[in-house]
Amino acid sequence: MRIAFFVHTSGQAYLWRRVGISLENKGHKTLFVARGTDSICSVLDNYSIRYLTYGKSSKTRYGKVLQLPIQLIWALGPVRHFRPDILVGTATMEAWSSTLLRKPLILFDDSEPLPFFQRLSWSYAASVILTPACFSKDLGEKQVRFNGYKELAYLHPNYFKPDPTICQELGIAPKETYIILRFGSFEAVHDVDRKGFSAAVKYQLVEKLSKYARVFISPEGNLPADLNQYKLTIPYHRIHHAYYYAHLLVTDTQTSSTEAAILGTPVVRCNNFVGPNDMSNFIELEHKYGLIYSFQESAKAIEKALEMVQTPGLKEQWINKRQRLLADKIDVTQFMVDFIENYPESLKKYRKTGT
Repeated sequence: MRIAFFVHTSGQAYLWRRVGISLENKGHKTLFVARGTDSICSVLDNYSIRYLTYGKSSKTRYGKVLQLPIQLIWALGPVRHFRPDILVGTATMEAWSSTLLRKPLILFDDSEPLPFFQRLSWSYAASVILTPACFSKDLGEKQVRFNGYKELAYLHPNYFKPDPTICQELGIAPKETYIILRFGSFEAVHDVDRKGFSAAVKYQLVEKLSKYARVFISPEGNLPADLNQYKLTIPYHRIHHAYYYAHLLVTDTQTSSTEAAILGTPVVRCNNFVGPNDMSNFIELEHKYGLIYSFQESAKAIEKALEMVQTPGLKEQWINKRQRLLADKIDVTQFMVDFIENYPESLKKYRKTGT
């Protein structure tokens, strides 16, 4: 088979590269169509993934909409030349590509708060929509649920092996306590009207938490000059090793919350996604597995982070919680590979048996 993967975030780069490598090892051909950001290209380059870029994304919502046709035209020629049998992705570009090329499209969706117009713009084109089992929305006959999260495709112990030399790269002793602060830019289409930590709160987090542990900041975009001393300077593809050995992650981002939780690192998450309409994977990670704490109010997030950093044996507790989660979930890479390789027969199989 010839499979074209579309990559719009660094999380998707990790997700699809693992699936793509497994398919390549089985004799299939893959092509990656990626947004041309440093983080995405760094991940794909590190794993020697063959890809083309369709350009960087505008920082405004209107700019993103206006540039989509140009980016689609830019990517469509090479994709057509590749002659894919099937397209795989998460968004609008691959929906239009599959329609124009008249090829089946497997989409992944794990975000219930996704704006209706955005989901509508691509769901009609999808041949199948894969979602976590905990996904709260019913997307109709095209939906197939699996018992896992996309982050398990690359952070499951079958694939991810933590590297203790990351401590040397961070300049800390092997058992030294450190905290990572992960700050988002909230510039993506799905982040319209979404907010995370304010500049003032970021300074408070650094000031208060640095009394108890070494603090590192992993930002999307630029930091104020006086916070650059805290910036993580490791390559993008090494971030999960840093998450694994961290004592705590405090973040206003989404994917990193799930990544750290799956790795057994305590997470304090704060943004205005949190609430009754939050994504189901965060609700499950908090209320079923106790791996994260989510807040809308930054003051409560700071209070919880300070409490946790002073809790003895915290990391050991989370490792035990992680083992319970891993025992419940499937190998997502194996599922994705089987589904793609055997489509459309796999659609009938998993509709009947589930995962």
